[in-house]
Amino acid sequence: MLMAEDHGPDLIHPQEFRRQCGINRSSLAYYDCEEREQPVPHESLDYLPSHSGVYKKWLQEKTYGKEWDRWLLMGLIGTAVGMLGFLTHQIVDSLIKLKWDLVESYLKDGNFHLVWVCVLGSGLAMVLVSSSLVLFFCPAGSPSGLPEIIGYLNGTSIQHLFSIKTFLGTFVSCMLAVASGLFCGLEGPMIHLGAILGCGLSQLQSDTLGIHLPFFTRFRNSADKRSFITAGAGAGIASVFRAPIGGLLFTLEEVSSFWDIRLAWQTFFCCLTATFTTDLLSSSLHGFVYRGHFGFFEAEKRILFWVKNLLDMHVLAFIPAILLGMLGGLLGALFVSLNIKINKLRMQFFNSIPKPSLSKTSKLLETVLILVCTTTVTVYLPYFFPCTPVMNARNYQLRNSSEIIYQFKREISEYGCSPNTSWIGPDGVRYSNQTFNQAAALLVENGKRGITYLFKRGTHEEFGYTSLCTALAFYFILSCWTAGSAVASGLVIPMLYTGALYGRIIGLILVSIFGVQTNEYGAWIDPGLFAAIGAASFFSGVSRLTISLTVIMVEITNDVQSLLLIMLAVMVAKMVGDFFSASLYSSLLRLKCIPYLDVEPFVHHRRERLNLELFSARDVMEPHVRVLHLRENIASLAWLLASTSHGGFPVVGRPKPDHAQVFQGTIKRLELCMLLENEHIFEPETSNESFSFSHPLTYEKITVEKLPKPSRLAVLLNRYTTDPRYQQLFINLEPYINKSAMSVQAHFSLQRTYIIFRTLGLRHLTVVDLQNRVVGVITRKDLMPLPLEERLRLQLSPQSPDAGE
Repeated sequence: MLMAEDHGPDLIHPQEFRRQCGINRSSLAYYDCEEREQPVPHESLDYLPSHSGVYKKWLQEKTYGKEWDRWLLMGLIGTAVGMLGFLTHQIVDSLIKLKWDLVESYLKDGNFHLVWVCVLGSGLAMVLVSSSLVLFFCPAGSPSGLPEIIGYLNGTSIQHLFSIKTFLGTFVSCMLAVASGLFCGLEGPMIHLGAILGCGLSQLQSDTLGIHLPFFTRFRNSADKRSFITAGAGAGIASVFRAPIGGLLFTLEEVSSFWDIRLAWQTFFCCLTATFTTDLLSSSLHGFVYRGHFGFFEAEKRILFWVKNLLDMHVLAFIPAILLGMLGGLLGALFVSLNIKINKLRMQFFNSIPKPSLSKTSKLLETVLILVCTTTVTVYLPYFFPCTPVMNARNYQLRNSSEIIYQFKREISEYGCSPNTSWIGPDGVRYSNQTFNQAAALLVENGKRGITYLFKRGTHEEFGYTSLCTALAFYFILSCWTAGSAVASGLVIPMLYTGALYGRIIGLILVSIFGVQTNEYGAWIDPGLFAAIGAASFFSGVSRLTISLTVIMVEITNDVQSLLLIMLAVMVAKMVGDFFSASLYSSLLRLKCIPYLDVEPFVHHRRERLNLELFSARDVMEPHVRVLHLRENIASLAWLLASTSHGGFPVVGRPKPDHAQVFQGTIKRLELCMLLENEHIFEPETSNESFSFSHPLTYEKITVEKLPKPSRLAVLLNRYTTDPRYQQLFINLEPYINKSAMSVQAHFSLQRTYIIFRTLGLRHLTVVDLQNRVVGVITRKDLMPLPLEERLRLQLSPQSPDAGE
């Protein structure tokens, strides 16, 4: 497996981090940056390739309009992600089954102390490996990688996000974390793993393995790389939920910042391939044992939380749906606020430890502490709950088959309860006196099975208030604490489970008021229905997703009847949640100091939102610009690169000999570095500005995303600046500059400047005057909310106090 990798140090000192991000001490109030180690973020990557002379020459050699290889890659990525999703689920299920098989005899004997010791011991072994991989092997894998993927697709590159080490570490860490018993899921890491596969398979190169295959080389640019990463992320959701349309819409709504109809079709195909591959493997290799049903997709096994008995809706059902939406928004905002506060306290504590090794060990111990608390709750709490007879199966399920015995058969949730017996009644129906432990059914087993119990229809009094409220309190707190710890984990299953718990409580309240309704007009009063609506509402309250969440809920339950209720609850939850806080992913982007440009800029002054149409580009630009000339001296160019850290430079030239220097285009820092590594293109000084230059470097030679040998470049720059002979040598930059680089005039609207910058995914935006002379430059850091507010506040300060309000 080949992964495209990033170079450079994995971590950077906080002061250096803020310097590169353009974040000063006053910015900390907004970004919540603590004194901590951080991954290195860079400025945005160009969404389009540099339109230079060598680029056009390279395009002439390519066949225009060829797209079969792009579709082939999308299919390969989807197949790989589908296989990975199947393998992940199988390994997790096998580990969970193995863990509980070890304590089955102790459960039957009621020896809960040995159960706790065995479960904790096996869980500790998994958590220690899982957390160690994240802390010492692949720090870019902690905890889910989803905010980093969102930031990358918005234009911020984070080193080691798509490396082989990150892939392997995240893959193993997420499986062990879920199997250990922590309240977390696979969904976030699967999105990250899918994005890594999309990146690696599209680039087909690995510096760690020393492999650079000569295939699909035309996709080795920022724009195509983003497209394949987007498709891989969508395929990850599609595979883990068996929801291809949901995966497509999730990438559109939450993950990707750049979207077009071609990418939509290709992502749809990738999600389809991933879901088909997972279903095909699951149909024949369930549990790694060939079942002989290859290609037969059973609905009960394929649909994650299959709801068999669909209910007819009544207009009165919209009232509790609105209530659940409001509750989901409130609890979702509370969850986000609590999680961010826990992460801040976690960072402050660990950053106060001076030694990095001791700090990482402390993070490892925190994960162990979370597991100890979780295991103690899941093992000992059910001890205080009595065994409950499964009465609802006889009363409210269909009586035309013997499935009643197996419909509510629980493996671990029987939890010391006496084994059931069955008999045939006078009416010819098979009855059972099976009992089970409610708390064990909700807490001991994995989250997916618990959600299935809660979603079941016709089980009105299957769970009581005490078990539901207890499970809700502990699951809410422990899942919030687990999120952000030093393991690769996701939050989708905990969000669905938490919402299903309080949704079931609301449904149980309605049953207590109106009783169990058996007529067709009152059948909608079912706790299972409101559990599904509550799950969607809490998911929306935390993530603020709407369209994709609605589709995912329908795909994972097959409950089309409750579509309108889910839509209503999701919309209400989003509106209520937005009133109190930002979404979880947006909050994590700020907490991690990842510069993210929203679709619309939100800038406030004196608690009033500013209209950026009233300001111009000159109000936020950096006026002190270092420009290059078409004919540049080697020594001065080397000194400029050695003394600055700018990612790119405007290039100026004279259209006519008697004309002033005007803007010609831009050139990236990496391209300049690659040019300086080839001394054969240097030329001596001439009396005129013309060059007899006929063999420029190729487009592939200068277009890189990272330096192959940074240490060699440092030696070269030092030699160029100290050796006198390089003061007499020059380089012609004209074939390499991006002549289609965007520029705006100084009086151009700031609102439209922001839209142009974000829509095109620019790295730099040059500001010129009426004579096309360079007067400033705008970068991503200049358009972040706090720098915008600071600069616009300076523009408003000479005016009256009410100006700009």
